[in-house]
Amino acid sequence: MIIHVPNKNTLIIDDFKLRCCIGKKGINSNKKEGDYSTPKGLFNLKKLYFRKDRIDIPKCKINKKIIKKDMAWCDDPKHKKYNEEIKTHSKNHRENLHRKDHKYDYIISISHNERKIAYRGSAVFIHLTDNYKPTAGCIALKEKDFEILLKLIDKKTKIKIG
Repeated sequence: MIIHVPNKNTLIIDDFKLRCCIGKKGINSNKKEGDYSTPKGLFNLKKLYFRKDRIDIPKCKINKKIIKKDMAWCDDPKHKKYNEEIKTHSKNHRENLHRKDHKYDYIISISHNERKIAYRGSAVFIHLTDNYKPTAGCIALKEKDFEILLKLIDKKTKIKIG
């Protein structure tokens, strides 16, 4: 199955056409760190991260992991752990996964820049939104639509952006 994000406000999976939002600068085939664009391409879904203190353990067919207070994603292109999950207590080199708002109650990491090429973009996720405002480069859905998505995806599901 393929999730398709053909434009800035549509996510299609199976027979469902869901409203979404993407990066402020749209879809870009030459994604760069911090450019506010969503990378164009075909990517694998990697892992579902979720806040067990806020939602029940999701039933889905992809690997899942509970978000803990010390979890982050490295967004520093010069760091050896660039574009991967890290544990941290400092505010440097990272996108905090344990947030006060609810945007990261669910997150699906995707395979964008898996080779960790410096400045090609990091922390590109599918996550939650409550207002459909443009993201820094992720794809975001309302919680009820995210939960529909979780029921349909499996380890073979890919996401096509653009």
